[in-house]
Amino acid sequence: MAQQQMTSYDRRMHALMNRTEAAPFRRSAARRRAVVCAHIALTAGAVTAWLATVVGESGWGVLVMFGLLIPWCVATGILNGTTRGLLELRPRALDERQRAERDRVRARAQQIMLWLLLAAVVGTGVAGFAGVEAEALVFQVMFCAFVTHWLLPLWVAGLSVRDEPADEFTDEAADALA
Repeated sequence: MAQQQMTSYDRRMHALMNRTEAAPFRRSAARRRAVVCAHIALTAGAVTAWLATVVGESGWGVLVMFGLLIPWCVATGILNGTTRGLLELRPRALDERQRAERDRVRARAQQIMLWLLLAAVVGTGVAGFAGVEAEALVFQVMFCAFVTHWLLPLWVAGLSVRDEPADEFTDEAADALA
């Protein structure tokens, strides 16, 4: 199959995902892990607040959700920048290595999600047999599974990105040679 031409949208998105502002976050695995952990925590907080609003009928959950929205968007942007848009760009904007990496990330996320769903089914079943009201529990577990299924590939990609090779000449090295 021949490589399709990139559209102007593809070029803009590729440029956006490869901006240098995310460079400090993609330099080390520890920084990437910290951003992924922060994103997971923000997501868990927002999901908890939403479920408190919907299931618990608490008004404070909406305020918490809006308070977490901007940091969550920033963390999502940082993750997309550290992965260089691996999951956001169209296939024609990725090279063969990136497409293979995208497939690996999606396959790994699917494997993890399989085990999480199994744990959710077993946990919900055990709770149901223990006398917990299963109807409300099933909705909450399924909503959490939905959000996890949606974001797990991004988290896996953020954790599996390899460190970039150091440039041959950094600014400090260039100054030393001058």
